[in-house]
Amino acid sequence: MHHHENHLKSSEFITDTVIGMSDGLTVPFALAAGLSGAVDSNAVIITAGIAEIVAGSIAMGLGGYLAGRTELDHYQSELKREYEEVERVPEKELEEVKEVFAEYGLSAESQQLIATELSKDKTKWVNFMMRFELGLEEPHPARAKKSAMTIGISYFIGGLLPLTAYMLTSHPQDGLLLSLILTSICLFTFGYFKSKVTGQPPFVGALKVTFIGLLAAAAAFAIAKLISQ
Repeated sequence: MHHHENHLKSSEFITDTVIGMSDGLTVPFALAAGLSGAVDSNAVIITAGIAEIVAGSIAMGLGGYLAGRTELDHYQSELKREYEEVERVPEKELEEVKEVFAEYGLSAESQQLIATELSKDKTKWVNFMMRFELGLEEPHPARAKKSAMTIGISYFIGGLLPLTAYMLTSHPQDGLLLSLILTSICLFTFGYFKSKVTGQPPFVGALKVTFIGLLAAAAAFAIAKLISQ
């Protein structure tokens, strides 16, 4: 009988999609809702919304790229330092290997045996220290670019959804109502699947995401209405 374990894969892609989509659904929706309380033209809202989506996609994508590059640079810096320590103070590094296995309850003899065997291959030794001493996994070389693309595209798609309502109506109030319905459905659906793939209660997660998005839009609408008066 085969044992099948269900584990979340492509977590980086899912994380980037969640970041881009959640902001894409929330920020342009809140902006459009705020403008609906201050202007009488759907054209103005659509123009401002598209400008925000483009700028937001670029900014979010750039943020994802810089975060990915920082993660890679940090890993490379620590990797270089670990190689230097293995060369300079191998005894200390061997003790650190034994400390790792001591935490798992292995005997002193087993710790010494494993540490000695591991030290025969410098690359594997360093990789072990990177993972179990520092808790670092090697990022994919293309991580930064993929992250930028995923976040940027997700933000763009998410932002277009609430804005579509204003393209289908002729008055901001009508657009706001339709946008509210469309965005609520999208936020709930997005929140449901996001919670499902991350192992959270789907219905509760969906309600949280929807509530946050609607709260942001309500605040933007109220502020714009207050200022316009």
